[in-house]
Amino acid sequence: MTQAVPTGWRRRIDPRPAFARVSASGIPILQIVVAATAAYAFAHGVLGHPSPLLAATVTVGSLGLVRDARPRGVLETVLGMLVGIVVAELLLLVAGTGWWQIGLALGVTLVVARFLSPQAGFAIAAAIQSLIVMAIPSPAPFLRVYDGIIGGIAALIVTAFIPRNPLKTELRDARALFAALDAAAATLAQALRRGDRLRAERGLEKARALTPLADHWRSSLESGIAIARISPFLRRQRAELQRHERVRASLDLAVRNLRVIARRVVYVCDDGRARPVPAELLAEVMRAASVVSDSLEDIALQPAAREALYAVARRLDPADVLPDASLGDQNLVAALRPLVVDLLTATGLTPAEARAAIPRI
Repeated sequence: MTQAVPTGWRRRIDPRPAFARVSASGIPILQIVVAATAAYAFAHGVLGHPSPLLAATVTVGSLGLVRDARPRGVLETVLGMLVGIVVAELLLLVAGTGWWQIGLALGVTLVVARFLSPQAGFAIAAAIQSLIVMAIPSPAPFLRVYDGIIGGIAALIVTAFIPRNPLKTELRDARALFAALDAAAATLAQALRRGDRLRAERGLEKARALTPLADHWRSSLESGIAIARISPFLRRQRAELQRHERVRASLDLAVRNLRVIARRVVYVCDDGRARPVPAELLAEVMRAASVVSDSLEDIALQPAAREALYAVARRLDPADVLPDASLGDQNLVAALRPLVVDLLTATGLTPAEARAAIPRI
């Protein structure tokens, strides 16, 4: 039975991606609303600042809707904004306001910000706040510096007390990486079964495309771990995030080894001969990898993943599994060994224990 695939105008007006974006941004939106409102209310109602615009804009600019919301990044953005505010306030005292003073403030702010930080976002954040200070008058000098500090404090507080869900984000990234890894390996296994060089090259392309997905998972995990360190509500997730980080480090190595395997598959498929034994070994490795993926959400599956990898590891002696094959075919089987070692370490084994599971050659 075939399934209709939306095309043309139906695809363009499909509201599901829009709803998915809104759903994924729920907590960031709540953080921004609470922090900006609280910072503005405190500066206006408690400190008596007549129009504390920067108290709100600093919180919005530092929190944002980005996937990486680690406290250090928030703090760096806040500091960039404060640099822009301070530079502009100093120039207001010296040169006053006007069109050329705005240009001067922007230039000086960008130079100072680039000197202080290698991050381009730091300089842009500083320049925007500098422009606001120069363009909108204030009843008292340096009043807006206090507004910026209040906004920065509010941003850091909501990062800790209204935290984004780090496990949900990083697990989504992990599933995407494991799924892409499986797809690349499946393409390579098909190429081996058919002796299809074009399909092997397609598998190599898929293997090379895994790097951005691995980077996304690393970024979301690092962000989650950083947030969990300061949030009292994420205390229970800290150990789980650290376990996932160990799995991620192992999978990062596995991704690199799959690229090595893919290059070997392209080489051996050049003669057009089918190679069912290496194809089945690779497929078996990836079936075990799927259990490793499931163990991220259920640690009880770790032993099952380990046993599945042990089963294939015992067969990875090239001379035994392909006694009469060419050196190129035996090297292909040998290339699977580091991949299995990486996946075994993802199940909690030490590198030495994982290597001991592979037959000596």
